[in-house]
Amino acid sequence: MRDATSMGVQSGPEDISNKRGRFQFTAGHQTTCQASRQRSEHLLRDDQAVSIDQRKNRPFAPHIQADFASNMGSEQFPLRQCGIYRNLPTFDPSIKDLDALVVGATGISGFNTIRSLLESPHRWRTIYAASRNPPSEAMLSLLTNEQRAKIQHVPVDLTGSADDIASAFTKAGVKADHIFFYGYIHPKGRSAMDPATADILMETNVPIFQNFLSALEITNLKPKRILLQTGGKNYGGHIGRARVPYIESDPQPQHLAPNFYYPQEEALFTFCDRHPETDWNIIMPFGVIGTAPTGGMNTLAPFAVLAAVQAEKGEPIQFVGDFEEWQEETCWSSARLTGFLSEWAVLEEKCRNQRFNAVDGCAISMDRLFEELARWYAVQKGVKGPVSDDESDFKTVELAGGENAPLGYGPPAKIRMSSSVVEWTKDEANRQAWKRIMDASQGQLSVDVFESGLDFEMADFGLYRIGQPSVAKLRRFGFNGFVDTMESTFEMYQEMARMGILPAPRVDAARPMI
Repeated sequence: MRDATSMGVQSGPEDISNKRGRFQFTAGHQTTCQASRQRSEHLLRDDQAVSIDQRKNRPFAPHIQADFASNMGSEQFPLRQCGIYRNLPTFDPSIKDLDALVVGATGISGFNTIRSLLESPHRWRTIYAASRNPPSEAMLSLLTNEQRAKIQHVPVDLTGSADDIASAFTKAGVKADHIFFYGYIHPKGRSAMDPATADILMETNVPIFQNFLSALEITNLKPKRILLQTGGKNYGGHIGRARVPYIESDPQPQHLAPNFYYPQEEALFTFCDRHPETDWNIIMPFGVIGTAPTGGMNTLAPFAVLAAVQAEKGEPIQFVGDFEEWQEETCWSSARLTGFLSEWAVLEEKCRNQRFNAVDGCAISMDRLFEELARWYAVQKGVKGPVSDDESDFKTVELAGGENAPLGYGPPAKIRMSSSVVEWTKDEANRQAWKRIMDASQGQLSVDVFESGLDFEMADFGLYRIGQPSVAKLRRFGFNGFVDTMESTFEMYQEMARMGILPAPRVDAARPMI
Protein backbone atom coordinates (compact mmCIF):
# COMPACT_ATOMS: atom_id res chain seq x y z
CA MET A 1 0.00 0.00 0.00
CA ARG A 2 1.32 3.42 -0.93
CA ASP A 3 1.58 6.19 1.60
CA ALA A 4 -1.35 8.59 1.44
CA THR A 5 0.88 11.52 0.49
CA SER A 6 2.25 9.75 -2.59
CA MET A 7 -1.02 8.88 -4.29
CA GLY A 8 -1.27 10.81 -7.56
CA VAL A 9 -4.42 12.32 -9.02
CA GLN A 10 -5.01 12.21 -12.77
CA SER A 11 -5.78 15.38 -14.65
CA GLY A 12 -9.00 15.63 -16.62
CA PRO A 13 -12.50 14.32 -15.88
CA GLU A 14 -13.19 10.67 -15.19
CA ASP A 15 -16.41 8.72 -14.81
CA ILE A 16 -17.19 6.57 -11.84
CA SER A 17 -20.50 4.78 -11.28
CA ASN A 18 -22.51 3.56 -8.33
CA LYS A 19 -25.71 1.59 -8.12
CA ARG A 20 -28.05 4.59 -8.18
CA GLY A 21 -26.38 6.92 -10.65
CA ARG A 22 -23.32 7.96 -12.59
CA PHE A 23 -21.20 10.92 -11.60
CA GLN A 24 -18.52 12.85 -13.42
CA PHE A 25 -15.45 13.66 -11.37
CA THR A 26 -13.37 16.70 -12.17
CA ALA A 27 -9.87 16.06 -10.90
CA GLY A 28 -8.53 18.42 -8.30
CA HIS A 29 -4.92 19.14 -7.41
CA GLN A 30 -2.69 17.29 -4.99
CA THR A 31 -1.38 19.09 -1.94
CA THR A 32 0.56 17.96 1.11
CA CYS A 33 -0.06 19.45 4.54
CA GLN A 34 2.26 19.35 7.54
CA ALA A 35 0.36 16.35 8.89
CA SER A 36 0.98 14.39 5.65
CA ARG A 37 -2.69 14.35 4.77
CA GLN A 38 -3.75 13.44 1.27
CA ARG A 39 -6.19 15.91 -0.23
CA SER A 40 -8.92 13.85 -1.83
CA GLU A 41 -10.93 14.84 -4.84
CA HIS A 42 -14.01 16.70 -3.69
CA LEU A 43 -17.02 14.51 -4.37
CA LEU A 44 -20.50 15.85 -3.75
CA ARG A 45 -23.62 14.21 -5.10
CA ASP A 46 -26.23 16.29 -6.92
CA ASP A 47 -29.74 16.17 -5.46
CA GLN A 48 -31.21 15.09 -8.78
CA ALA A 49 -33.67 12.23 -8.44
CA VAL A 50 -32.52 8.78 -9.48
CA SER A 51 -34.76 6.25 -11.17
CA ILE A 52 -35.51 2.71 -10.06
CA ASP A 53 -34.03 1.46 -13.35
CA GLN A 54 -30.61 2.78 -12.36
CA ARG A 55 -30.67 0.79 -9.14
CA LYS A 56 -31.27 -2.45 -10.99
CA ASN A 57 -28.14 -2.17 -13.09
CA ARG A 58 -29.90 -1.08 -16.28
CA PRO A 59 -28.18 1.48 -18.51
CA PHE A 60 -27.31 4.60 -16.57
CA ALA A 61 -28.99 7.93 -17.20
CA PRO A 62 -26.96 10.90 -18.55
CA HIS A 63 -24.13 12.17 -16.39
CA ILE A 64 -24.99 14.10 -13.28
CA GLN A 65 -22.61 17.05 -13.20
CA ALA A 66 -21.03 17.95 -9.88
CA ASP A 67 -18.60 20.66 -8.95
CA PHE A 68 -17.61 18.99 -5.66
CA ALA A 69 -17.23 22.13 -3.59
CA SER A 70 -15.49 21.68 -0.26
CA ASN A 71 -17.67 21.11 2.79
CA MET A 72 -14.97 20.80 5.45
CA GLY A 73 -14.85 17.05 5.15
CA SER A 74 -12.20 14.86 6.74
CA GLU A 75 -9.74 15.62 3.92
CA GLN A 76 -9.18 19.00 5.61
CA PHE A 77 -7.77 17.37 8.75
CA PRO A 78 -4.73 15.21 9.62
CA LEU A 79 -4.82 11.44 9.71
CA ARG A 80 -4.79 9.68 13.07
CA GLN A 81 -3.83 6.31 14.52
CA CYS A 82 -5.76 4.15 16.97
CA GLY A 83 -3.58 1.28 18.14
CA ILE A 84 -2.88 -0.93 15.12
CA TYR A 85 -5.43 0.96 13.00
CA ARG A 86 -3.62 3.57 10.96
CA ASN A 87 -4.34 6.47 8.59
CA LEU A 88 -7.82 6.99 10.03
CA PRO A 89 -9.80 10.12 9.21
CA THR A 90 -10.21 13.06 11.56
CA PHE A 91 -13.36 15.17 11.40
CA ASP A 92 -14.30 18.75 12.05
CA PRO A 93 -14.51 19.13 15.87
CA SER A 94 -17.86 20.87 15.43
CA ILE A 95 -19.33 17.45 14.56
CA LYS A 96 -20.22 16.36 18.08
CA ASP A 97 -22.96 15.13 20.41
CA LEU A 98 -24.42 12.73 17.85
CA ASP A 99 -26.64 9.76 18.65
CA ALA A 100 -26.15 6.44 16.88
CA LEU A 101 -28.43 3.42 16.70
CA VAL A 102 -26.51 0.19 16.09
CA VAL A 103 -28.79 -2.74 15.24
CA GLY A 104 -27.30 -6.18 15.81
CA ALA A 105 -25.07 -4.73 18.50
CA THR A 106 -23.69 -7.97 19.92
CA GLY A 107 -22.59 -9.51 16.61
CA ILE A 108 -19.10 -9.34 15.19
CA SER A 109 -19.79 -6.29 13.02
CA GLY A 110 -22.16 -4.40 15.29
CA PHE A 111 -20.01 -4.72 18.40
CA ASN A 112 -16.83 -3.70 16.64
CA THR A 113 -18.52 -0.72 15.01
CA ILE A 114 -19.58 0.39 18.48
CA ARG A 115 -15.95 0.10 19.59
CA SER A 116 -14.83 2.23 16.65
CA LEU A 117 -17.42 4.93 17.34
CA LEU A 118 -16.45 5.05 21.01
CA GLU A 119 -12.89 6.00 20.07
CA SER A 120 -14.34 9.50 19.48
CA PRO A 121 -16.32 10.12 22.69
CA HIS A 122 -16.91 13.82 21.99
CA ARG A 123 -18.53 12.96 18.66
CA TRP A 124 -20.97 10.32 19.87
CA ARG A 125 -23.18 11.22 22.82
CA THR A 126 -25.15 7.98 23.05
CA ILE A 127 -24.81 4.63 21.30
CA TYR A 128 -28.16 2.86 21.33
CA ALA A 129 -27.18 -0.82 21.13
CA ALA A 130 -30.16 -2.75 19.80
CA SER A 131 -30.08 -6.52 20.23
CA ARG A 132 -32.05 -9.34 21.81
CA ASN A 133 -29.61 -9.59 24.73
CA PRO A 134 -27.32 -6.91 26.18
CA PRO A 135 -23.57 -6.97 25.51
CA SER A 136 -21.99 -9.49 27.87
CA GLU A 137 -19.63 -8.52 30.64
CA ALA A 138 -16.85 -10.19 28.66
CA MET A 139 -17.56 -7.84 25.76
CA LEU A 140 -17.82 -4.79 27.98
CA SER A 141 -14.49 -5.68 29.60
CA LEU A 142 -12.84 -4.52 26.36
CA LEU A 143 -14.19 -1.01 26.95
CA THR A 144 -13.26 1.75 29.39
CA ASN A 145 -15.76 2.93 32.00
CA GLU A 146 -16.23 6.14 30.00
CA GLN A 147 -17.04 4.14 26.89
CA ARG A 148 -19.44 1.84 28.73
CA ALA A 149 -21.36 4.85 30.02
CA LYS A 150 -22.19 5.92 26.47
CA ILE A 151 -23.90 2.62 25.58
CA GLN A 152 -27.63 2.23 26.19
CA HIS A 153 -28.94 -1.24 25.46
CA VAL A 154 -32.24 -1.44 23.58
CA PRO A 155 -33.77 -4.92 24.03
CA VAL A 156 -35.47 -5.82 20.77
CA ASP A 157 -36.45 -8.96 18.88
CA LEU A 158 -36.05 -8.22 15.18
CA THR A 159 -38.27 -11.18 14.29
CA GLY A 160 -41.19 -9.34 15.87
CA SER A 161 -43.60 -7.06 14.06
CA ALA A 162 -42.85 -3.48 13.07
CA ASP A 163 -45.11 -2.36 15.94
CA ASP A 164 -43.15 -4.50 18.40
CA ILE A 165 -39.84 -3.06 17.22
CA ALA A 166 -41.25 0.48 17.33
CA SER A 167 -42.51 -0.09 20.86
CA ALA A 168 -39.03 -1.20 21.96
CA PHE A 169 -37.49 1.93 20.44
CA THR A 170 -40.09 4.21 22.04
CA LYS A 171 -39.70 2.59 25.45
CA ALA A 172 -35.92 3.09 25.29
CA GLY A 173 -36.25 6.69 24.11
CA VAL A 174 -34.11 6.02 21.06
CA LYS A 175 -32.70 9.00 19.17
CA ALA A 176 -30.70 8.49 16.01
CA ASP A 177 -28.72 10.88 13.89
CA HIS A 178 -27.17 7.87 12.14
CA ILE A 179 -28.22 4.22 11.98
CA PHE A 180 -25.92 1.23 11.44
CA PHE A 181 -27.82 -1.94 10.57
CA TYR A 182 -26.14 -5.32 11.15
CA GLY A 183 -29.18 -7.41 12.08
CA TYR A 184 -28.80 -10.95 10.77
CA ILE A 185 -30.35 -14.37 11.33
CA HIS A 186 -28.00 -17.28 10.69
CA PRO A 187 -29.45 -20.45 9.12
CA LYS A 188 -29.62 -23.11 11.82
CA GLY A 189 -27.27 -26.01 11.26
CA ARG A 190 -26.22 -24.73 7.84
CA SER A 191 -23.39 -22.67 6.40
CA ALA A 192 -24.44 -19.18 5.35
CA MET A 193 -21.89 -19.40 2.52
CA ASP A 194 -23.60 -22.43 0.94
CA PRO A 195 -25.61 -21.27 -2.11
CA ALA A 196 -28.26 -23.81 -1.10
CA THR A 197 -29.17 -21.67 1.93
CA ALA A 198 -30.06 -18.62 -0.19
CA ASP A 199 -33.83 -19.12 0.10
CA ILE A 200 -33.63 -19.61 3.87
CA LEU A 201 -31.61 -16.43 4.26
CA MET A 202 -34.15 -14.53 2.12
CA GLU A 203 -37.07 -15.76 4.22
CA THR A 204 -35.47 -14.72 7.50
CA ASN A 205 -33.40 -11.64 6.78
CA VAL A 206 -35.52 -9.59 4.37
CA PRO A 207 -38.55 -9.26 6.71
CA ILE A 208 -36.48 -8.15 9.70
CA PHE A 209 -35.05 -5.23 7.74
CA GLN A 210 -38.40 -4.29 6.20
CA ASN A 211 -40.05 -4.33 9.63
CA PHE A 212 -37.19 -2.30 11.07
CA LEU A 213 -37.68 0.40 8.43
CA SER A 214 -41.43 0.41 9.12
CA ALA A 215 -40.66 0.82 12.82
CA LEU A 216 -38.69 3.97 12.03
CA GLU A 217 -41.78 5.42 10.36
CA ILE A 218 -44.04 4.43 13.25
CA THR A 219 -41.74 6.11 15.78
CA ASN A 220 -41.08 9.07 13.46
CA LEU A 221 -37.32 8.56 13.72
CA LYS A 222 -35.65 10.58 10.96
CA PRO A 223 -31.95 9.73 10.73
CA LYS A 224 -29.62 11.62 8.46
CA ARG A 225 -28.10 8.39 7.23
CA ILE A 226 -28.88 4.66 7.33
CA LEU A 227 -25.93 2.36 6.74
CA LEU A 228 -26.69 -1.21 5.70
CA GLN A 229 -23.88 -3.74 5.78
CA THR A 230 -24.14 -6.52 3.22
CA GLY A 231 -21.00 -8.31 2.02
CA GLY A 232 -18.87 -9.79 -0.71
CA LYS A 233 -21.63 -12.19 -1.81
CA ASN A 234 -23.07 -9.13 -3.54
CA TYR A 235 -20.82 -10.03 -6.49
CA GLY A 236 -21.76 -13.72 -6.66
CA GLY A 237 -18.26 -15.15 -6.32
CA HIS A 238 -19.65 -17.87 -4.04
CA ILE A 239 -21.82 -19.01 -6.97
CA GLY A 240 -19.11 -19.26 -9.58
CA ARG A 241 -16.53 -17.44 -11.63
CA ALA A 242 -16.98 -13.65 -11.43
CA ARG A 243 -15.22 -10.63 -12.88
CA VAL A 244 -12.35 -9.38 -10.73
CA PRO A 245 -11.43 -7.24 -9.00
CA TYR A 246 -14.91 -6.62 -7.67
CA ILE A 247 -15.95 -3.02 -8.34
CA GLU A 248 -18.89 -1.34 -6.64
CA SER A 249 -20.52 -0.46 -9.99
CA ASP A 250 -20.46 -4.09 -11.21
CA PRO A 251 -23.91 -5.47 -12.14
CA GLN A 252 -25.39 -7.66 -9.43
CA PRO A 253 -26.03 -11.24 -10.65
CA GLN A 254 -29.64 -11.16 -9.49
CA HIS A 255 -30.70 -13.55 -12.27
CA LEU A 256 -28.52 -16.41 -10.99
CA ALA A 257 -29.60 -16.99 -7.40
CA PRO A 258 -31.60 -15.41 -4.59
CA ASN A 259 -29.62 -13.10 -2.34
CA PHE A 260 -31.21 -11.28 0.59
CA TYR A 261 -28.88 -8.33 0.05
CA TYR A 262 -30.76 -7.23 -3.04
CA PRO A 263 -34.31 -6.89 -1.60
CA GLN A 264 -32.83 -5.32 1.54
CA GLU A 265 -31.20 -2.68 -0.65
CA GLU A 266 -34.44 -2.08 -2.56
CA ALA A 267 -36.27 -1.60 0.74
CA LEU A 268 -33.64 0.92 1.83
CA PHE A 269 -33.80 2.84 -1.46
CA THR A 270 -37.60 2.98 -1.28
CA PHE A 271 -37.49 4.21 2.31
CA CYS A 272 -35.03 6.98 1.43
CA ASP A 273 -37.15 8.01 -1.57
CA ARG A 274 -40.12 8.41 0.77
CA HIS A 275 -37.98 10.24 3.34
CA PRO A 276 -35.65 12.62 1.49
CA GLU A 277 -34.14 13.80 4.77
CA THR A 278 -32.49 10.36 5.04
CA ASP A 279 -29.63 9.15 2.82
CA TRP A 280 -28.07 5.70 2.65
CA ASN A 281 -24.77 3.84 2.58
CA ILE A 282 -24.03 0.20 1.79
CA ILE A 283 -20.80 -1.36 3.09
CA MET A 284 -19.52 -4.69 1.77
CA PRO A 285 -16.80 -6.48 3.79
CA PHE A 286 -15.02 -9.66 2.63
CA GLY A 287 -14.07 -12.44 5.04
CA VAL A 288 -14.91 -10.69 8.32
CA ILE A 289 -12.56 -11.13 11.27
CA GLY A 290 -12.90 -9.59 14.69
CA THR A 291 -13.59 -10.09 18.37
CA ALA A 292 -17.07 -11.37 19.20
CA PRO A 293 -18.66 -13.53 21.92
CA THR A 294 -19.33 -16.27 19.36
CA GLY A 295 -17.48 -17.24 16.22
CA GLY A 296 -20.37 -17.10 13.76
CA MET A 297 -19.21 -15.64 10.42
CA ASN A 298 -15.71 -15.19 11.91
CA THR A 299 -13.48 -16.58 9.18
CA LEU A 300 -10.09 -16.84 10.90
CA ALA A 301 -11.07 -17.53 14.53
CA PRO A 302 -11.15 -21.36 14.09
CA PHE A 303 -7.51 -21.43 13.00
CA ALA A 304 -6.42 -20.54 16.55
CA VAL A 305 -8.09 -23.75 17.75
CA LEU A 306 -6.45 -25.74 14.96
CA ALA A 307 -3.00 -24.42 15.90
CA ALA A 308 -3.43 -24.89 19.66
CA VAL A 309 -4.69 -28.47 19.30
CA GLN A 310 -1.92 -29.47 16.90
CA ALA A 311 0.62 -28.03 19.33
CA GLU A 312 -0.96 -30.00 22.18
CA LYS A 313 -0.73 -33.23 20.14
CA GLY A 314 2.84 -32.52 19.07
CA GLU A 315 1.87 -32.55 15.41
CA PRO A 316 2.28 -30.00 12.60
CA ILE A 317 -0.52 -27.83 11.24
CA GLN A 318 -1.60 -29.40 7.96
CA PHE A 319 -2.88 -27.11 5.23
CA VAL A 320 -5.74 -28.86 3.42
CA GLY A 321 -5.93 -26.82 0.20
CA ASP A 322 -3.88 -26.99 -2.99
CA PHE A 323 -0.89 -24.89 -4.00
CA GLU A 324 -3.03 -22.20 -5.63
CA GLU A 325 -4.96 -21.74 -2.40
CA TRP A 326 -1.73 -21.91 -0.38
CA GLN A 327 -0.23 -18.97 -2.24
CA GLU A 328 -3.37 -17.01 -3.11
CA GLU A 329 -3.19 -13.39 -1.94
CA THR A 330 -6.41 -12.71 -0.08
CA CYS A 331 -7.85 -9.51 1.37
CA TRP A 332 -9.74 -9.71 4.66
CA SER A 333 -12.02 -7.29 6.48
CA SER A 334 -11.18 -6.55 10.11
CA ALA A 335 -14.45 -5.54 11.75
CA ARG A 336 -12.97 -2.64 13.71
CA LEU A 337 -11.47 -1.08 10.58
CA THR A 338 -14.80 -1.58 8.81
CA GLY A 339 -16.35 0.23 11.77
CA PHE A 340 -14.04 3.21 11.26
CA LEU A 341 -14.85 3.13 7.54
CA SER A 342 -18.58 3.06 8.30
CA GLU A 343 -18.29 6.06 10.60
CA TRP A 344 -16.42 7.94 7.86
CA ALA A 345 -19.05 7.02 5.26
CA VAL A 346 -22.02 8.31 7.26
CA LEU A 347 -20.29 11.53 8.32
CA GLU A 348 -19.00 12.53 4.89
CA GLU A 349 -21.46 14.48 2.77
CA LYS A 350 -19.68 13.32 -0.37
CA CYS A 351 -20.38 9.68 0.59
CA ARG A 352 -24.14 9.92 0.83
CA ASN A 353 -25.97 7.38 -1.31
CA GLN A 354 -22.77 5.47 -2.05
CA ARG A 355 -21.67 1.86 -1.59
CA PHE A 356 -18.14 0.81 -0.71
CA ASN A 357 -16.09 -2.37 -0.54
CA ALA A 358 -14.44 -2.79 2.86
CA VAL A 359 -11.06 -4.51 3.20
CA ASP A 360 -7.92 -4.04 5.28
CA GLY A 361 -5.68 -3.09 2.37
CA CYS A 362 -3.13 -5.78 3.27
CA ALA A 363 -3.37 -9.04 1.33
CA ILE A 364 -1.97 -12.16 3.01
CA SER A 365 -1.51 -15.76 1.89
CA MET A 366 -2.25 -18.91 3.86
CA ASP A 367 1.45 -19.71 3.54
CA ARG A 368 2.32 -16.64 5.62
CA LEU A 369 -0.65 -16.93 7.99
CA PHE A 370 0.07 -20.55 8.89
CA GLU A 371 3.73 -19.72 9.55
CA GLU A 372 2.59 -17.13 12.09
CA LEU A 373 -0.02 -19.47 13.59
CA ALA A 374 2.72 -21.98 14.33
CA ARG A 375 4.80 -19.28 16.02
CA TRP A 376 1.90 -17.82 18.00
CA TYR A 377 0.88 -21.19 19.44
CA ALA A 378 4.31 -22.79 19.74
CA VAL A 379 3.63 -25.60 17.26
CA GLN A 380 7.00 -27.34 17.51
CA LYS A 381 6.47 -29.45 14.38
CA GLY A 382 5.66 -26.34 12.35
CA VAL A 383 3.51 -26.33 9.24
CA LYS A 384 2.97 -28.75 6.37
CA GLY A 385 1.85 -27.21 3.11
CA PRO A 386 -0.34 -28.87 0.46
CA VAL A 387 -0.15 -32.65 0.59
CA SER A 388 1.01 -32.91 -3.03
CA ASP A 389 0.65 -31.46 -6.50
CA ASP A 390 -1.31 -34.50 -7.69
CA GLU A 391 -4.96 -33.62 -8.37
CA SER A 392 -6.04 -37.13 -7.41
CA ASP A 393 -5.10 -36.36 -3.79
CA PHE A 394 -7.78 -33.67 -3.59
CA LYS A 395 -11.54 -33.51 -3.49
CA THR A 396 -12.83 -30.91 -5.93
CA VAL A 397 -15.62 -28.46 -5.19
CA GLU A 398 -16.83 -27.16 -8.53
CA LEU A 399 -18.60 -23.81 -8.68
CA ALA A 400 -20.61 -22.54 -11.63
CA GLY A 401 -19.11 -21.61 -14.97
CA GLY A 402 -20.37 -20.37 -18.32
CA GLU A 403 -23.72 -18.61 -18.39
CA ASN A 404 -24.53 -19.93 -14.91
CA ALA A 405 -21.69 -17.91 -13.37
CA PRO A 406 -21.63 -14.15 -12.72
CA LEU A 407 -18.88 -13.74 -15.34
CA GLY A 408 -21.17 -15.29 -17.94
CA TYR A 409 -18.49 -17.34 -19.67
CA GLY A 410 -15.43 -19.46 -18.94
CA PRO A 411 -14.88 -22.80 -17.21
CA PRO A 412 -16.24 -23.59 -13.75
CA ALA A 413 -14.23 -22.32 -10.80
CA LYS A 414 -12.70 -25.21 -8.84
CA ILE A 415 -11.58 -25.45 -5.23
CA ARG A 416 -9.43 -28.45 -4.32
CA MET A 417 -9.09 -29.70 -0.76
CA SER A 418 -7.39 -32.81 0.58
CA SER A 419 -9.54 -32.68 3.70
CA SER A 420 -11.42 -29.97 5.60
CA VAL A 421 -11.33 -28.18 8.93
CA VAL A 422 -14.85 -29.47 9.60
CA GLU A 423 -13.65 -33.07 9.16
CA TRP A 424 -10.71 -32.30 11.46
CA THR A 425 -13.16 -31.28 14.23
CA LYS A 426 -14.84 -34.70 14.06
CA ASP A 427 -11.63 -36.51 15.04
CA GLU A 428 -12.01 -37.61 18.67
CA ALA A 429 -8.27 -37.15 19.25
CA ASN A 430 -8.64 -33.45 18.49
CA ARG A 431 -11.63 -33.10 20.82
CA GLN A 432 -9.73 -34.77 23.64
CA ALA A 433 -6.72 -32.53 23.04
CA TRP A 434 -8.99 -29.49 23.35
CA LYS A 435 -10.36 -30.78 26.66
CA ARG A 436 -6.81 -31.12 27.96
CA ILE A 437 -6.11 -27.54 26.87
CA MET A 438 -9.24 -26.37 28.71
CA ASP A 439 -8.26 -28.27 31.87
CA ALA A 440 -4.74 -26.84 31.79
CA SER A 441 -6.04 -23.29 31.33
CA GLN A 442 -7.26 -23.22 34.96
CA GLY A 443 -10.53 -21.58 34.03
CA GLN A 444 -9.22 -19.23 31.34
CA LEU A 445 -11.07 -21.23 28.67
CA SER A 446 -14.77 -21.51 29.40
CA VAL A 447 -16.18 -22.60 26.03
CA ASP A 448 -15.96 -26.03 24.41
CA VAL A 449 -15.70 -24.70 20.86
CA PHE A 450 -16.14 -28.18 19.41
CA GLU A 451 -19.69 -28.16 20.77
CA SER A 452 -20.61 -24.52 20.23
CA GLY A 453 -19.14 -21.07 19.80
CA LEU A 454 -17.23 -21.31 16.50
CA ASP A 455 -18.30 -21.82 12.90
CA PHE A 456 -15.61 -24.15 11.55
CA GLU A 457 -17.23 -24.15 8.12
CA MET A 458 -16.15 -20.52 7.80
CA ALA A 459 -12.52 -21.67 8.08
CA ASP A 460 -13.05 -23.96 5.10
CA PHE A 461 -14.75 -21.21 3.16
CA GLY A 462 -11.75 -19.00 3.87
CA LEU A 463 -9.72 -21.31 1.62
CA TYR A 464 -11.96 -20.70 -1.39
CA ARG A 465 -10.56 -18.58 -4.20
CA ILE A 466 -13.55 -16.45 -5.13
CA GLY A 467 -11.96 -13.17 -6.19
CA GLN A 468 -10.79 -9.97 -4.56
CA PRO A 469 -12.35 -6.50 -4.29
CA SER A 470 -11.06 -3.20 -5.59
CA VAL A 471 -10.32 -0.37 -3.14
CA ALA A 472 -10.12 2.26 -5.89
CA LYS A 473 -13.42 3.87 -4.95
CA LEU A 474 -12.53 4.01 -1.25
CA ARG A 475 -9.28 5.76 -2.03
CA ARG A 476 -10.84 8.17 -4.53
CA PHE A 477 -13.40 9.24 -1.97
CA GLY A 478 -10.63 9.78 0.57
CA PHE A 479 -10.61 6.85 3.00
CA ASN A 480 -7.05 5.67 3.67
CA GLY A 481 -7.65 3.60 6.80
CA PHE A 482 -5.37 0.58 7.07
CA VAL A 483 -4.66 -2.33 9.35
CA ASP A 484 -2.15 -5.14 8.91
CA THR A 485 -4.40 -8.22 8.82
CA MET A 486 -1.74 -10.25 10.60
CA GLU A 487 -1.86 -7.80 13.51
CA SER A 488 -5.66 -7.59 13.61
CA THR A 489 -5.93 -11.39 13.60
CA PHE A 490 -3.50 -11.56 16.51
CA GLU A 491 -5.48 -8.86 18.34
CA MET A 492 -8.65 -10.89 17.82
CA TYR A 493 -7.02 -14.00 19.28
CA GLN A 494 -5.79 -12.06 22.31
CA GLU A 495 -9.18 -10.51 22.98
CA MET A 496 -11.13 -13.72 22.45
CA ALA A 497 -8.73 -15.35 24.90
CA ARG A 498 -9.71 -12.70 27.45
CA MET A 499 -13.33 -13.65 26.76
CA GLY A 500 -12.60 -17.33 27.49
CA ILE A 501 -13.20 -18.58 23.94
CA LEU A 502 -9.72 -19.07 22.43
CA PRO A 503 -6.34 -20.00 23.91
CA ALA A 504 -4.03 -17.06 24.42
CA PRO A 505 -1.13 -16.81 21.96
CA ARG A 506 2.26 -17.77 23.43
CA VAL A 507 4.00 -14.66 22.05
CA ASP A 508 3.52 -10.96 22.72
CA ALA A 509 2.90 -9.65 19.22
CA ALA A 510 2.39 -10.52 15.58
CA ARG A 511 5.10 -9.91 13.04
CA PRO A 512 3.75 -7.17 10.77
CA MET A 513 3.81 -7.69 7.02
CA ILE A 514 6.86 -5.51 6.47
